[in-house]
Amino acid sequence: MDKVKVSAYLRRLESFYSKADRMPSYSEMLQIFGLKSKNAVYKRVARLVREGLVRKDRTGRLIPLARINKPVRLLGLIQAGFPSPAEEEAADLISIDEYLISNPQATYLLKVDGDSMIDAGIHPGDLVLVQRDLEARHGDIVVASVDREWTLKYFERDGGKVVLRAANSKYTLIKPSQELLIAGVVIANVRKYK
Repeated sequence: MDKVKVSAYLRRLESFYSKADRMPSYSEMLQIFGLKSKNAVYKRVARLVREGLVRKDRTGRLIPLARINKPVRLLGLIQAGFPSPAEEEAADLISIDEYLISNPQATYLLKVDGDSMIDAGIHPGDLVLVQRDLEARHGDIVVASVDREWTLKYFERDGGKVVLRAANSKYTLIKPSQELLIAGVVIANVRKYK
């Protein structure tokens, strides 16, 4: 089963979940996947589990992962500058995961501790979404191991050397003395207000 078919099966599960607010039974998956035997369904589900796209509980029932969630209606635009008449329009449904994540297998969340990136709008308690298969570029916010200590900073090049800069003036520039490992590039910041 190739990646395209895996994606198609996952989309069908997502569609069922968004409508029914539950994962389908194996019998329902016969129809959803267009298969003729439960054995074929078990094989498809096993592949989805191996790929980390769904998981099973102790009884063998499917449990949605973060990627499978109910989409939220996108109603339109709102001005963040000067007030203007609000216009609500019927728009598409959007899944936050789909909007933020392009490669689920290479993406993870970290909870922020500390205030070194506060001027970049990243506060203690925020969640940063990190993608590990992106190449860090000048100005990116990265998760890095510097001389065996982990940090979240701006990635910059200074005269051919890599430095890490905080987004808070009370912190000094970090110049790795021995080892620098970039573990991923921050692609989003999530903050819950209530």
